[in-house]
Amino acid sequence: MKTLVLGDTHGRSNWKLAVHQENPDRVIFIGDYFDSFDISGVEQIQNFKDIIKYKETSFSNIGTLKEHKTKVVLLFGNHDLHYLPEIGNTGTSGYQARIAPSIMQVIDENRKHLQMAYQFDDFVFSHAGISIEFLDQVFSVGGWQVETMVDQLNELFKYKPRLFDFNGMDPYGDNTYQTPVWIRPRSLMKANKNILKRRVIQIVGHTEVKKLDLIGSEKTAGGRYYFIDCMGTSGEYLVIEDGKLRVGSTR
Repeated sequence: MKTLVLGDTHGRSNWKLAVHQENPDRVIFIGDYFDSFDISGVEQIQNFKDIIKYKETSFSNIGTLKEHKTKVVLLFGNHDLHYLPEIGNTGTSGYQARIAPSIMQVIDENRKHLQMAYQFDDFVFSHAGISIEFLDQVFSVGGWQVETMVDQLNELFKYKPRLFDFNGMDPYGDNTYQTPVWIRPRSLMKANKNILKRRVIQIVGHTEVKKLDLIGSEKTAGGRYYFIDCMGTSGEYLVIEDGKLRVGSTR
């Protein structure tokens, strides 16, 4: 199975080219569909609607005789979370106050299509990363298991989305107990030196990088963390097939 993993789109439509080039069996959007500095709010909303439509109707042609459904996974990002009606503008960067009611409506109408985290094999996907300290904080120590943490997070998010809002002293979100849509790479790796680092490979966006550096991730993060927020810089995306990772590009 070929899995295409797309970093933060922020209203960009280059995800369509990635899908066309790869013809994947599964597509994972890492979140942050809104809050662009150079794409209008109207275009951002339309792009999000296109992503939703793709999830609802997507299929890939195989030869000329048959077709199969493509599984599409949409994760929440921090630039989507602050448009939920029960959260609203909490002073976070990028918030588009003028068009917020329209964004809020389209997210609320389609929230059933979005989730907090996703996992297959040893790969765990979330917008910014899952910290043991955050898990201990919301489930209490011992109240979660590595095997079930993704399901637990998704279930918790349905009923208590406010727990995933910004939760730290550092204005950049660089705290080890920060939430899965806000934590920064340094704190993520610091918090997970033991259990999670050994058990899962985390693939996240949120913190922009110039390129998707698989070799660098192998050297500096031991191949346990991959940072893919570069759809707006290099236009690159991640492909996972038969357990192997490679980089694709929309440029």
